[in-house]
Amino acid sequence: MDQLNNFLPIIIYVLLIVLLIVGIILIIRLINTLNKVDKVVDDVNDKVKSLNGFFEIIDFTTDKLVSLSDRFVDLISAGISKLFNVRKKRRKKIKEEEE
Repeated sequence: MDQLNNFLPIIIYVLLIVLLIVGIILIIRLINTLNKVDKVVDDVNDKVKSLNGFFEIIDFTTDKLVSLSDRFVDLISAGISKLFNVRKKRRKKIKEEEE
């Protein structure tokens, strides 16, 4: 029993030292991995910034197409409403002449 009391703390200290060394190694690897991830994120940001002009051109083009299609639809709907208004006026004139 006396030998176990002397030997057990030595085993615990050795295991703690091993655990500390493994922890330090893992932290160093984690720092290296985070540096690599940071480089990748910076690269992606640069590529996205280079595409901003392209997306602005697409946005401008779609805005113009939408405004053109809105004008076209307004023109067609105004023509149709005028057509129905003319028919209503004719019907009113016919009814007034009959009376």
